[in-house]
Amino acid sequence: MTTADKYRAAGVDLDAADQAKQRIRAAVTSTHTPLTMGGFGSFGGIVRLPDDVDRPALVMSTDGVGTKVLVAIAAGRHDTVGEDLVNHSVNDILVHAARPLAFLDYIAGSLLDVETIAALVDGVARGCRMHDLTLAGGETAQMPDIYHPGHYDLAGTIVGVVSADAALQGDRVRPGDQLVGYASSGLHTNGYTLVRRILFEELGLEIDSDIPGVGATVGEELLKVHRSYWSAISPVIAEVNALAHITGGGIAGNLSRPLPEGCGARVERSAWEGPPIFQVLQDAGGVDAAEMLRVFNMGLGMIAVVPSAGVEPVRRQAESVGVKTWMVGEIARGEGVVIAG
Repeated sequence: MTTADKYRAAGVDLDAADQAKQRIRAAVTSTHTPLTMGGFGSFGGIVRLPDDVDRPALVMSTDGVGTKVLVAIAAGRHDTVGEDLVNHSVNDILVHAARPLAFLDYIAGSLLDVETIAALVDGVARGCRMHDLTLAGGETAQMPDIYHPGHYDLAGTIVGVVSADAALQGDRVRPGDQLVGYASSGLHTNGYTLVRRILFEELGLEIDSDIPGVGATVGEELLKVHRSYWSAISPVIAEVNALAHITGGGIAGNLSRPLPEGCGARVERSAWEGPPIFQVLQDAGGVDAAEMLRVFNMGLGMIAVVPSAGVEPVRRQAESVGVKTWMVGEIARGEGVVIAG
């Protein structure tokens, strides 16, 4: 038995890893921009800083898509979660007014199928191309002693750039600023452990079952791609005083993050209507309203803190790219976030 055969027998297939690298080459290189240096397969990705950013500061974020990957595995569809990952990451640095520059992905699992890896990277690359974002590198790890057969995890790191003078850090927020809420596409990438328990275990649905009152199957609804707010917000970022990406922790947990001392927020729950999946989960799972607001985005994927004079251009830009907005509250003197109504 050769060394490669022994390693394969132990659960790691080096030949499959090499095949996967060749399979994803075209997807990775399709994301390269004029700022990309070097080619496919380098030890590290090299990307130049853009010349048009004064006093450049780097903004970095790492995240994953959580147990949404288990839905992708059940559905046999692996290309959407890669796009989820990129969009989520872009939103996280958009909060600081940063422009996407480079992305690194990490795929870990048991003995990974070449086509599964290719589909995951295709999704990541598609998200990168949508944002002129270089997929500068990544890692694929086979760890059969850690992951169940057929299971994997997907994570990534994004690097963005912003002028140090233009970075949003919450210091511009003032009492009287208005809260503009941006519609989510659905669940995005949070709360899936609870979602799966309610739909699969408590309601007894299958991946291809229709969800009552939603108008979509479980797979269709749960694999809706996490919305990117880049095109809705970046052209009018100068009008915005702060942003909150509504992810784990819900509206209160995330809107509180950019608020400076002495500023609180009042959010009117009746000001917007979320997708029907949230009501289905609340009713079927017996989840109280407070927990729903803490776990899920409830139909708002991003909230912008905007001075009154900037509200009209901010909302007009969102609507021009098909993103619905609502006036959902305002900043007031005080501390914390109150959700009323």
